[in-house]
Amino acid sequence: MVDTDVLIAGAGPVGLTAAAELRRHGATCRLVDRLPARLPYAKAVGVQPRTLEMWDRMGLVRAVLEAAVPMRGQVRYSDGVEQARLELRLPPDVPYVFAALPQYETERILEEHLARFGTVIERGTELVDFTQDAGGVVSRVVTASGEEQEVRSRFLVGCDGAHSTVRKKLGLAFEGARFPEEYMLADVEVDWSLPQGYGVRASHHDTEGRVDDLLVCIPLPGESRYRMSMLVPPELSAAGRGGAPDAVAHGLESGRAPGLEHVQAVLDRMSPEPTTASALRWSSVFRISHRLVDRYGEGRVLVAGDAAHIHPPTGAQGMNTGIQDACNLAWKLALVLDGGARPRLLASYDAERRPVGEEVVGRTVRNAAQDGVGAAPGDLTTVMLREAQLLVSYPDSPLIAPDGGAGGAGPLPGQRVPDCRGLTARLAAAPLRLYDLLRERGHVLALYADGVEALPGCGEAAAGVDRLTAGRVPAFVVAARGVDAPEVARGQMDADGRTLPVFRDDDGEFARQYGGGATAFLIRPDGYLAARQSPPAAPGAGSPLADAVERVFGG
Repeated sequence: MVDTDVLIAGAGPVGLTAAAELRRHGATCRLVDRLPARLPYAKAVGVQPRTLEMWDRMGLVRAVLEAAVPMRGQVRYSDGVEQARLELRLPPDVPYVFAALPQYETERILEEHLARFGTVIERGTELVDFTQDAGGVVSRVVTASGEEQEVRSRFLVGCDGAHSTVRKKLGLAFEGARFPEEYMLADVEVDWSLPQGYGVRASHHDTEGRVDDLLVCIPLPGESRYRMSMLVPPELSAAGRGGAPDAVAHGLESGRAPGLEHVQAVLDRMSPEPTTASALRWSSVFRISHRLVDRYGEGRVLVAGDAAHIHPPTGAQGMNTGIQDACNLAWKLALVLDGGARPRLLASYDAERRPVGEEVVGRTVRNAAQDGVGAAPGDLTTVMLREAQLLVSYPDSPLIAPDGGAGGAGPLPGQRVPDCRGLTARLAAAPLRLYDLLRERGHVLALYADGVEALPGCGEAAAGVDRLTAGRVPAFVVAARGVDAPEVARGQMDADGRTLPVFRDDDGEFARQYGGGATAFLIRPDGYLAARQSPPAAPGAGSPLADAVERVFGG
């Protein structure tokens, strides 16, 4: 007898995302957090375009778009001289831009979204220990009243941050190192005339070329409001106060909050123009480490987010990487819990996400040493796509089938599925986006017909995948411009007794993005391509579709 399918420790953005995705996919969960209330701190503030795409798939992106502000670029100064103005531009087919949103607002939006499924955070409740066996996990939690309880779940997920109890109790190695510098954060307003929507990175160098003073400002919602990070002055440092310089490995400290005078002193030295800071909402001292677990879980206990990887905040990669951890893990857990997949599916979580965590840790450490993202080597478009997390892919995943496409353009198996516009439907007065058709769904089979002769194969592919997955994978057809058939005119076609919706690619954008030839695309719940097969046909033994279905659903 279990109390819930999954117990999640930690109700930050990662834990909330995991809970929301588990509930969306039909699993039950409990979400506990030791804090009595949401912290009103603007800690993680950068929201990457890929995260917005994930939230679109989850069905909550509208609330984020209403609350966030765009990040248009960054102006870099060195020793008081403007060096570069970095424009955060992406190709026009990417549906979202870089954004900034205080972490407490991100948590509010996710918490309200989770409440739609009837799940609330159990505040003031701390996970203190657990044991696991082949059948599940028994966790010991202490509530706000001091009562000790046992929670029986089939899985436990630790989203409990850099000092994770789950990681420590599980015995995962967390190798890495800490940076010697101490920093301070402050949420303030300033009266300068710098362009709105642009971050500021100002550095000063000593006679040997080393950075000895730093100011980094990220715009926040509100009038001239920024989250600023700076080096800690001697009077606030652990060393200056007689403390151990390495007492805190990662994250915010208590008891050493900088005042407005500390922020103003840095601005007087480092601001590109004279300015006065005001309206201090929050401040703190923090330390930075870079560490990565040796594995993302063991048995029925897994970790995500800062519990698995920590690194410099350069490029706003941490929270976004953790949210993608949660999205990757949740659909797999839900499918195993539902009986639609074998437990071996969960091994792909570490196989897919640990290499991503390793790359992010390494890149952020290099960027921090090279004076920020703007100094990163390589083609600027590629740099921007990578920072936006749009280049994350899983080509070596055990879940990804060999490519069965016809070559040419379009995403390969394991890559992100791009959005496209201009799809029309018989009952829709305005064109749709591909992401509209994927929103709030699990696996989806998208079938592209470049001619009338491809339609029967689309029907056979849809019917076959439906049988192999016990009806778990809905399908739709996208017909090319000029495909003149009764099914296209009706907006529906039959697939072995099943009705398939048919959309038209009137602008030809689907053909441009996905290669143009008749192809079946099996799209995962997290927006990555599991397989493609050209032309669409019944998924016979050894075919890419059948292979992908076997890898995920276990035949």
